[in-house]
This record gives sequence, C-alpha cells and structure tokens, in this order.
Amino acid sequence: MRQIFLDTETTGLDPTNGDRVIEVGCLEMVNRRLTGARFHRYLNPERPSHEDAVRVHGLTDEFLADKPKFAEVCDELLAFLDGAELLIHNAAFDVGFLEAELARLGKGPFVKRVGRVTDTLAMAREMFPGKSNSLDALCRRFEVDTSHRDLHGALIDAALLAEVYLRMTRGQDSLVMSDDDRLTGAGGHATPLIDLRALDLPVVGPTPDELAAHHALLADLDKASGGKAVWKAPVA
Repeated sequence: MRQIFLDTETTGLDPTNGDRVIEVGCLEMVNRRLTGARFHRYLNPERPSHEDAVRVHGLTDEFLADKPKFAEVCDELLAFLDGAELLIHNAAFDVGFLEAELARLGKGPFVKRVGRVTDTLAMAREMFPGKSNSLDALCRRFEVDTSHRDLHGALIDAALLAEVYLRMTRGQDSLVMSDDDRLTGAGGHATPLIDLRALDLPVVGPTPDELAAHHALLADLDKASGGKAVWKAPVA
C-alpha cells in the first residue's frame, strides 16, 4: 500500500467554530522509500487567522489572500490520497479539519476516501509512555535535523515526520541485514556485509572471582525475596 505523510496548517484550533485549512503538505512513500511525489498547496481560508496560529506557522492573511480556495484543489488532493495509508501526527486534528472542509463541499466523509489513517502520535505514546511525544520531541529523540525549520509548515513537518517514522519503525529482527539495509558511509558507498559464520569467535568464561561474585549476588536476591526467587544460587 502507498503511504503518505500528511500535515496541515490552519487558521486556529477548532473547525466546528469555522477555522479552516490554510496549508496542506503530503509526501508519498512506497516500500519504505520516499518516491519524490508530493502535494503541497497554500489556501485562502476566506477568514482571518488567529494571532496565536500565525505565530506558529507565519502564514499571514495578506500572504494567503491570492491563494486558491480549498474547493479549487479538493479533487486534486483526493486523487493524490486515493487508497493510500495516511501517516499523520495527532491525526484527529488534521482529519477533523479535512472532514469539515469536505462537508462544506458535500463530498462525504474524508476517511472513506483513503485506505486508512495511522496516528503516529499514538504509535509514539505506545513506544514511549509518559514522555513528550510531540514531533519536535521525537525529532530530538531520533536525532532528526530540524535546523532548517524556523516555523511550522505542512510540507516540512510532513518531511520531518517521514524521517521520524522510518527511524521509529526500523526494527532489527536478526543479525543478518538485507541488501536494502546496508549502511552507507561517506560518499554514499555501501558498506560490504560480513558473514560472521566464517569467523572463529573465542568464548571467554568468567574468572573464579567473577563466578563467586555472581553466585553471591543471586543468593542476596533470593534472600531479599524471602526465598521466592525463581532461580537458586548453584551449589559450590
């Protein structure tokens, strides 16, 4: 399935109070590789933006005045998203706004126009419970470079989310890496894979002192648990 990273910027926080979408940014990924296909539009919301919102994204009413209205780009956007899995950080926010925009045009539920919606914020909260899981926090955690971003923008945030998602979901199920997973060094050259089965690896056992310390630690743990430990210190 095609995956598309999507982000929006808006005039405010509540579409039920008339707030509108003013920017949509989307990046396509297939087989965990960005294809270069994208959808990006600034939009005239036909209403002023809240001052707090402008401080976040920097998109002024004057800048948006000559941009197309959502109705003018809606069909193109839906065609780009058709059948794809959408990856959105805090999906309820963006989907709520897009549902409201489509409802104004009588075009039916937004979620039925796509394959499915995956909330990367929910994924992050499951992986890092009790921690900050904003996009900025995840960029810091996964060392994603944000130095080129001064303000929030839909397309740049979609690109940052793509990098975070790839790092967040890059599990390693075995010690053998596929050709697609080869690390690249300076100049983009692939690092050759090494077959560890050809190496005669020595097995280093514990010294008598290390073994005695290990037995003592197990005995202390067993005593602290009132003899309820599932292991027992081996008899010397």
